[in-house]
Amino acid sequence: MLKKITSDTGWIFFTVFAITIGLYPIFYFITDNMTQGLLASKSSALLGNQLWRLAFYLHISFGGLALLSGFSQFFRKSHTRLLKLHRNLGKLYVFSVLISAVSGFYISFYATGGLVPAMGFATLAVLWLYTTSQAYLHIRKKNIESHKSWMKRSYALCFAAVTLRLWLPVFIAGFGMEFVPSYRIIAWLCWVPNLAIVEYYIRK
Repeated sequence: MLKKITSDTGWIFFTVFAITIGLYPIFYFITDNMTQGLLASKSSALLGNQLWRLAFYLHISFGGLALLSGFSQFFRKSHTRLLKLHRNLGKLYVFSVLISAVSGFYISFYATGGLVPAMGFATLAVLWLYTTSQAYLHIRKKNIESHKSWMKRSYALCFAAVTLRLWLPVFIAGFGMEFVPSYRIIAWLCWVPNLAIVEYYIRK
């Protein structure tokens, strides 16, 4: 009974956070305010760079779509009862990852805090693209179990958008750290544990 309650609670939090952060990009489109949140640390020159702005909006909008289209793929009933929907959402997820990861790789080199967070986010983008491509290639070959494993790895990296926003208040409000040193750590912390935990359960 306790195991079921814990499992159900976990799924509720997983779903709520995936939907909330998945819809978060709408805030930027409605307000067009690029001086709030994580962008508060960016220079006015960078915010005025049209190529960077395009990459940023592509990254957050398709990243949000990836979160929204990806989380439902882990509900087993959608695999059997709604197979066509599962496939279409899977295609949307792969396309969204392609756009978000490529644009994310570009903007990673402008990350606040210098080389350490830049490398963290660049590595995340490359691995996200790689794991997703592997999931796609395996399902094309009808390797169902391998496809599931690679999708779990891919979404663990996708979920970095959520864990990043969970870790920030812990470091800044909880530990009393400044934003920049916190960001340097969280650029890696937001995705490395996610991937490690999923890898542990896949191998287990």
